Amino acid sequence: MRLPQIFHSLHKRLQKMFEKNNEGGESGTPSIQDIAGRLAEEQQRLRQLEATTMPKERTILVLGSKCVGKTSAINKFFEREEHTTRPTLALEYSFGRRIGSGKSPQVMNVWELGSLDNAEQLLEVPMRTHGLQQLAVFIILDLSQPQRFWTDFECAYKGLRDTAQKMMEKLTPDLREMLEQRALERVGHQNKEDLGNQDPLPFPVVIVGGKYDIFAGLDPAVKKHTCRCLRSVTHLIGGALLFYSQRIPKLAKVLRDTISHLGFGSPAHPFRSHVTDFNEPLCIWFGKDSWSLIGDTEAQSVERIGATFGADVPQLQLEKQKLQETPDPAKDPGFKESLIDEMRAQKNEELASIMRDVLLRGKFESVPN
Repeated sequence: MRLPQIFHSLHKRLQKMFEKNNEGGESGTPSIQDIAGRLAEEQQRLRQLEATTMPKERTILVLGSKCVGKTSAINKFFEREEHTTRPTLALEYSFGRRIGSGKSPQVMNVWELGSLDNAEQLLEVPMRTHGLQQLAVFIILDLSQPQRFWTDFECAYKGLRDTAQKMMEKLTPDLREMLEQRALERVGHQNKEDLGNQDPLPFPVVIVGGKYDIFAGLDPAVKKHTCRCLRSVTHLIGGALLFYSQRIPKLAKVLRDTISHLGFGSPAHPFRSHVTDFNEPLCIWFGKDSWSLIGDTEAQSVERIGATFGADVPQLQLEKQKLQETPDPAKDPGFKESLIDEMRAQKNEELASIMRDVLLRGKFESVPN
């Protein structure tokens, strides 16, 4: 039962109490003490109902651009000390626990996807493990490189959309209808005329523009086109948009509050302001934007938005080899394991010896008789 329904039923019950008492005439009129006592009883029932209906476990999935600060944002939220941040190679899991108002522990599962390359199977892990009902996703993009971030967004969005569609097909009709209704409530309570031109995902998505401290110093035209692009895709998929930098405490706090809100259910509204000016860090909550405010009322799609943005801010087409160029974890001091390193060095020597023998044998065989 949702909270508005709870308050409505509370009002009905109190109204019936007063009507019943008033049937006896003046003597049946409840006193201030009676009203206060009944309100206290109803509030106690409400707290008990909330404790039993509020989810005890929620899931956060974080993905996006490389080296944009995803791990740092998670560590800051959990107040972990950061000496050296190792690169996330595949999919990493952590969790947080909090005692809720009902004195029952709440658990927040946090999954971080290291790379967007061929990540479809990895995306299924948190979705299948915990389900879509209490899932929220943070897509963190690198604003300092507006010529490159679109590929990251497109890859993340398509992976989430395709995986969610597969899972929605396997759900029961009632559960599927509930998720679709939640999505409509999340994005359509203010701009109902835009619902026909939106394609919301069945779970909350927050697009986070990282490294805003660098982005703030870019050319105004680039900033304008980038903000317009991000507002468009955020509105299209029914998400929220937030610019972030760990170097700016105010923005870092908003991101922490947003993770807490979607992971634990508090605070009530983490976005203290509504900002759409491209000269300021954007801050737009679910359902608070519209195509008319963005300035484009035509039918939209991810492909069309990407093509428009690519025309305004040409995207660098990185060669596949460069995209696959990642540091070798075996040479990373953060991944040192003495026993494994010694065995690896021994195997490398054996492989080099075999290669020398093969080359030498090939030279003898190539000599004519």
